[in-house]
Formats: sequence, structure tokens, C-alpha cells
Amino acid sequence: MSSLRLGEIGKISMCKRILKSQTNEFSGIPFYKISTFGGTPTVYIDEKVYLEYKEKYSYPKKGDILISAAGTIGKTVIFDGEDSYFQDSNIVWIENDESKVTNQFLYYFLQTNPFITTNGSTIKRLYNDNLRDTKIPNVPSIQQQNQITDILGTLDKKIQTNNQINQELEAMAKTLYDYWFVQFDFPDQNGKPYKSSGGKMIYHPELKREIPEGWGVEKLENIANITMGQSPKGTSYNEVGEGMLFFQGSTDFGWRFPVARQYTTEPSRIAEEDDILLSVRAPVGTLNIADTRCCIGRGLAAINSKGGANSYIFNVMQDFKKLFDMMNSVGTTFGSITKDDLYSLQLVYPPNELLMKFDQSVKPFDREIKNRSRQNQELTQLRDWLLPMLMNGQVKVE
Repeated sequence: MSSLRLGEIGKISMCKRILKSQTNEFSGIPFYKISTFGGTPTVYIDEKVYLEYKEKYSYPKKGDILISAAGTIGKTVIFDGEDSYFQDSNIVWIENDESKVTNQFLYYFLQTNPFITTNGSTIKRLYNDNLRDTKIPNVPSIQQQNQITDILGTLDKKIQTNNQINQELEAMAKTLYDYWFVQFDFPDQNGKPYKSSGGKMIYHPELKREIPEGWGVEKLENIANITMGQSPKGTSYNEVGEGMLFFQGSTDFGWRFPVARQYTTEPSRIAEEDDILLSVRAPVGTLNIADTRCCIGRGLAAINSKGGANSYIFNVMQDFKKLFDMMNSVGTTFGSITKDDLYSLQLVYPPNELLMKFDQSVKPFDREIKNRSRQNQELTQLRDWLLPMLMNGQVKVE
């Protein structure tokens, strides 16, 4: 194995500069700034400009590895070839000679955080010289590169498949919730959709809307157990696994379950497994679910249904999140929600029999989501453990 500088495997390229006046927020070709790189674009450029610049100037080919040179240094995205444009100098790529280093191998090498200075800090901006001088210390043969990336790619594909299945399962549960509890087309006594089949609706003056006959309105405190978080002493925090898992706020949140980062040897307020975790400080209303018993800090509250209908409460809290977001968008920012405000939130409350039926319908989805999420945690740990050893030659693929 020999080492190669990135400058030896190809030239560093970037898109032609786009001026702010050339962008709009409505339509056209997606334009990714450093703030939206790897996410959802917020601005677009005219298709005519895109086609002209793509023809005249540097433009990535499908499979090239796009690299962030500002913001989060070294963030990578594999270019999918879809029509899009990228912010010059902040987002660059290497036109690498794949007879030396394949795109996939380069992608995984960049996951090892090579842009770390000798004193252990990450540089604040990635200049072209930084990129050119970055060394891949052990470059194996193309055959070995393919073997290494096949292993890592298989793990990533399984993680991605699990994520897609989880998102589909959550969407199915949400669709059923909306159908039953927003459109009020839950199955009536004859198994027909209630409202669409002429089920009786009663106007509720407090909610200022109609709800099905026999349904009530409850405060959250009456139908749920609520635990407001309290942060333990700072001296009890650690990241080596001593004591109980500790989540301070929504910064620890993942897609549905929080990500283990900190522990405390002096836990104060406790959330039980499957409790709904609600962010009570900006951003108010963000949700996760505890996948194990844990300690929660003052940025969170833990909620569980007194009647066992956690799935219903979870969806109701998502609806409240929409309300908070809407209020934020009109200029009334929620810095936090107090205990009294949380306890007094009002919601439509169906008969218990219907709640249990809904919970039984979606419980298999929830269980599968949890299992696949736990599997992804294990796969991610395995990939992250293998990655540096495969890259530096400590582990060889026979």
C-alpha cells in the first residue's frame, strides 16, 4: 500500500458562482447553499442559467463526492446526477482518477475525519490547498478498494433499507390516525366510516368545531402522566457509560429515538421506556420516544397515557407541534412551555374502546420501528468500528 495526496488523484472543482439576485424561493433548479447541503433546498435558479453554466463551466458527474468546505467541514454527499446546482467554493468535489481511487473508496475515506489538525481541532474552513495536501495514508489496489467498500456499502444499504421501512410504517400509522381522529372516519358499529356514513356530529363551543357524538374534550393532565425534566448536577455527567442515560433536550433527539451521548451518576427525573419525550424549550414541541429507561433534563418532559393509548397521545402531540410551529411563523416565538401550559393543553378525547382499537392496530408498527432502529444502532457501531481499520490497513479483506 502507498499513500497518495488528494491532489494526486484529481483536480478540485466547483460550480460557477451564482449571485443572490439569480436565485428565487419558488421554482426552477434546486440550488444548494452550504446551509442546505445534504438537505432540502430553499432557493432555486432559472433553468436557462443552469443549462448554460453546466455546459460552460465545471459540473460534477454522477457518483462524484461533493464536500462541504465551510460550515460543517468535510460533510460529504454522493452526487446522484439529478438536476441541481451548488454554491461555489463552499461546496467542492475532486475529479478523481478512478484508476487510482474509486469514488466509493474516497467517500468512505472522507468519513474518517481526515481534516483534523495536529492539535486535534477541526479547521474552520477547507481551502483547496488543505484538500490537495490531505493524505490517504494506505491506498490499496482497486480490487481491494472494491472489497472494502462492498463491506461498508452493505452495512449502509441495510441501514438505509431499515430507515425506509420505518418511515413507511410511521406514515401508515399516521394515515390511520388522520383517518380516524382528524377526518372522524373511524369504523362505526357496522364497520363503515363514521362521518362519511352520516355519523352524528356535535358542535363543541370550546373547540369551536364539530366532534363526533359521545366524544369528550380533556386536558392533557387528565389523560396522561407528565414528568417535567430536571437536570442533575453537572459534575455527574460523563460520556463513558457510567450511571444512567441522560438526555438534556432535543439536541439529543434522533429520527424517532434519542441518540446516546451522555450519562449521569446522579439521575433526578426519570422517563420510562416508551415514554413520549417532548421538548419544552426552543424548539418547543419536538418529539422522540424513550427506547430505554433514562434521566431527562429540564429541556424535556416525559409523557405516557394513563389509559395505555400512547400511540394516540404521540400523534396528538405531533398536532400540537404544528400549532407551535404556526405560531412561531407569525412572530410569536415559543422560548419554552411551562408546566401549567403543558398540563392544560386541551384535546379531543375519543371513547376508550376506540383508543384501544387504534393502539392495537398500530402497536405492531411501533414494535417493528423500535426493532429496526435498534438494529441500525448496532449496524452503525459495527460500521464505525470497521471503517478506520479498513482504511488504514489494520484489517484486511481476504
